[in-house]
Amino acid sequence: MIKVGPSGSIAHYFLKNKLTLLIVISSLLLGLFAALMTPREEEPQIVVPMVDVMIPFPGATPQEVEQRAVAPLEKLFWEIPGVEYVYSTSSSNFGMVIVRFKVNSDETDAMVRIYDKMKSNGGLLPQGSMEPIVKLHSIADVPVLSLTLWGEKASSYDLTRIAREVEFKLREVPNVASVEVLGAQNREIRVNLDPVKLASYSLSPLAIAQSLAAFNSRMPAGSLVSGNEEIKVEAGSWLKDKNDVGSVLVGFFSGKPVYLGDVAKIDDGEPVPKSYVFMGLGPAAKEKGISGGPGNYPAVTISVAKRTGVNATELNENLLKKIEELKGRLIPGSVNITITRNYGETAKDKSNELIEHLLLATFSVVILIALMLGWRESIVVGIAVPVTLAFTLLIYYLSGYTLNRVTLFALIFSIGILVDDAIVVVENIYRHFTMKDQRTLVRKAIEAVDEVGNPTILATFTVIAAILPMAFVRGMMGPYMRPIPVGASAAMLISLLVAFIVSPWAAYKLLKNRKAEHEEKEMALLKYYRAFMTRLLGSKKLATYFLLGNVLLLLIAVGLVVTKVVKVKMLPFDNKSEFQVVLDMPEGTPLEESLRAAMALSEKLKEMKEVTDYQIYAGASAPITFNGLVRHYFLRQQPNKADIQVSLLPKGDRSKQSHELAKEARNLLEPVAKAYGVKMKVVEIPPGPPVISTLVAEIYGPKMDRMLDLGKKVAELFRKTDSVVDTDIFMLEPQKNLVIDVDPKRAASMGISPMEISNSLAMLMGGHPPQYAHVEDERESVPIKLKFTEWAMASKEAVSSIVLPNRTGQMIPLSQVADIRMEEVPQDIYHKNLQRVVYVVAEVAGREESPVYAMMKLNRELEKLDLGGGKVGLDRLYTSLPFLANSEVMKWDGEWQITYEVFRDLGIAFALVLILMYIMIVGWFKSYLTPIAIMAPIPLSLVGIIPAHGLFGAFFTATSMIGFIALAGVVVRNSILVIDFAEMKMRQGMGVREALIEGGAVRFRPMLLTALAVVVGSSVMLMDPIFQGMALALISGEVASTLLSWGAIPILYWFFYGDKAPVSDEAFTEEE
Repeated sequence: MIKVGPSGSIAHYFLKNKLTLLIVISSLLLGLFAALMTPREEEPQIVVPMVDVMIPFPGATPQEVEQRAVAPLEKLFWEIPGVEYVYSTSSSNFGMVIVRFKVNSDETDAMVRIYDKMKSNGGLLPQGSMEPIVKLHSIADVPVLSLTLWGEKASSYDLTRIAREVEFKLREVPNVASVEVLGAQNREIRVNLDPVKLASYSLSPLAIAQSLAAFNSRMPAGSLVSGNEEIKVEAGSWLKDKNDVGSVLVGFFSGKPVYLGDVAKIDDGEPVPKSYVFMGLGPAAKEKGISGGPGNYPAVTISVAKRTGVNATELNENLLKKIEELKGRLIPGSVNITITRNYGETAKDKSNELIEHLLLATFSVVILIALMLGWRESIVVGIAVPVTLAFTLLIYYLSGYTLNRVTLFALIFSIGILVDDAIVVVENIYRHFTMKDQRTLVRKAIEAVDEVGNPTILATFTVIAAILPMAFVRGMMGPYMRPIPVGASAAMLISLLVAFIVSPWAAYKLLKNRKAEHEEKEMALLKYYRAFMTRLLGSKKLATYFLLGNVLLLLIAVGLVVTKVVKVKMLPFDNKSEFQVVLDMPEGTPLEESLRAAMALSEKLKEMKEVTDYQIYAGASAPITFNGLVRHYFLRQQPNKADIQVSLLPKGDRSKQSHELAKEARNLLEPVAKAYGVKMKVVEIPPGPPVISTLVAEIYGPKMDRMLDLGKKVAELFRKTDSVVDTDIFMLEPQKNLVIDVDPKRAASMGISPMEISNSLAMLMGGHPPQYAHVEDERESVPIKLKFTEWAMASKEAVSSIVLPNRTGQMIPLSQVADIRMEEVPQDIYHKNLQRVVYVVAEVAGREESPVYAMMKLNRELEKLDLGGGKVGLDRLYTSLPFLANSEVMKWDGEWQITYEVFRDLGIAFALVLILMYIMIVGWFKSYLTPIAIMAPIPLSLVGIIPAHGLFGAFFTATSMIGFIALAGVVVRNSILVIDFAEMKMRQGMGVREALIEGGAVRFRPMLLTALAVVVGSSVMLMDPIFQGMALALISGEVASTLLSWGAIPILYWFFYGDKAPVSDEAFTEEE
């Protein structure tokens, strides 16, 4: 009977057990099942419920909307548990409150809470406001597929009719959440009333609307029984086309009937455009398989969103199959259909690329083991790694995660660490097998596992303790990071079990014929280490110099961050195949002028050889991304707004990164934008959580006019600062507002009411449809719109001459009952968490792309800012809103806020890691000093990490920090194995210095193998822009910490305890 601990017992049970092979096979099959069944996405899906509450309040000023409609609702919503932010905008006639819940809040629960608050406080909204519109927004609203229909000879109206039929067919595909047609020009019947003819027949617009309603009515009228049969009865008539509309009787004049066609010009068909979509081809169009001329073609875009949790790749494949079937049937050959977004394909490409990297990393580690130990040993590790990864994939699937860049990078990141257990066990079995003694191979294998078992358990839990606290990063960055600690911790636990169950079994099967052929050779490799450590541990002076040298290297490394040789940023931009140009013309700009500016800018994009195609959206929003969802780009439907959606060649077909191309586009477009008076922003898909803008200054204070003046001054500072681009302020440009102020007394004396006047004008100028035509074969309702002819609304004078009949039929000019004047549209009022705020926003580009450095430059200027009244310098807040905004104060927000929260939470996690490690090591070694010796080398990894970032010209990012924290676990793990072996030798009577040298020498090979495995496994991540920081941290940190800790750990241990061993031989009893 072999007396061993728990690890040895597990190894003993499974060493010759038939179940072990079945465990290996079943785990691989389960892993394959999980890989096939888990939905694939490019990015993690973040659940952040956002509820928009829109309050129409006709006739109200922004101040009235703010005080009477928005503020009461804000207070209610702020009471709801789980609400993180309440934003609001108060405009003329309209208010909107945006309620953003905390990450991972339940969407249904969020909507229920909002409705519950509103319904239980029903009388809160003022008289005159309309029923609020409540709409939930989530990441599921982001389209996964966009298809643009265009043709050289097709009009937008024709394309819309085709798109509506295609939309209907796409809705039939299972798992489609919504289909939207952007830039649609739907059929309408326009009734252009001639005010002169109306006056001549004494007709009012309201009377015409009532006549239309009277002639457009049909309803069930009961039933009758005839011939022993019940017959349904319907009575009335529908208006079906312009002829029906024209024949509507609207009155009598001089005893003769007057028809609508007598007083109006009626058109049926293409509407007056409220938006435009155009398709343009770039220099690389042919490489995407698009052919056409150099112009911009009328287009419409169909965007498709998926249901939550659905595999985007499979859904998009089904949708595109449906499109292929519709070609030649619903989609004529003269109409082109171009895929302008396919997140299913990008997710598939990314996951396939990362799975290849995963396999490459695994294969590389196996080859490494083969070179260092031998091919048989490499097969043992080669079995352990896939089994571990397969079980981890299964855990991802069962936990509801998707296969995305973060979950897959978590597995790649884990490979270098999870092979540790297998390497330590296999290497020790290999070492025992080559020993020349009388033990059987079974006994050698079991004792080899038992020898390293307990320290391996401790070391594994130390690594888990290092990684797991990162799962508690809060905010929107949490879901991006959580798969890394969850996946890596699961992989470590599974790798520990595999190391005790599968590795001894595989090692016994494959290594049982191994002889002691390498023993002397291995000892020769260590003679330099022994000589070096003998010298160091022979002189306290030399040992002190060695430690001081380490400290000096650490200070130099940290100095690289202070001197900005290495810059800090939350996350670098990813290499995408799209970006967006967002254009804001001054308020009051007509739609056609916005389109003209957008077309001029798009011509410059044709100078970029990487552009395949672009779509211009004027008066309509481009298909939104998650970034656009948070920024509410879907509301960009005003005449002065335009977007250009730019598609690039796939990243494998171009040498430049998309971020570099976006900066190039900005430089190309800025001169044209200035010439047209356009506020332009080049918007990229952010690599992490979306924010309102990269750099945001929020200005708070007691008076709105002072806040706006201050906002203008801050915006001017932004424009003068290097690297700060795309500056804007949330403030309306001066826009004229024609006010028709009806005098109630004058109107009453003329026999007409203010409501009649306002309703007539709203109907005639706003184009609100009083009725809809009933056309059976139309997909959309066909509105019948009443409107005055254009010349009747061309100027203030033309409007003042409009005549309306009173109750006696007398025609009353508008100028007799109303004062008509021009005013300026009042400014919108913004709130954040119930406080008034003015936003100044910008992007950061150039050499210093991190907002932190731009903030530091701007802070120096803000210190000197003249606030008036003798006050100089604007107070600034960094992490929280002002407690009391009784004076002007500015808060930094945007990417800075996310950066602060992430590094704060990672810092707290790291502190927690150190405490957990210390407690665990104290528990194992029964000493307060030994853990300090073991953990002291943790900072030494920075000696490699920071200079490596400087060498590669990379930012020190959140992923770099994750790599550093994870490395702390690996460093401590190696230290534990060295000290545990050294103390075992001390118990056997060996001197402290000799035991430390022996511990380092015996654990030299597994530590070296672990370091090389981390380097090889992580190297596949170097080419990914976002995870490059993690790869650099793991590779350079592992190399530096391994080289320096080999000397530092024994020296510190010796300094603490001297030549007197802290352990006695009482605990050691030799097992026979």
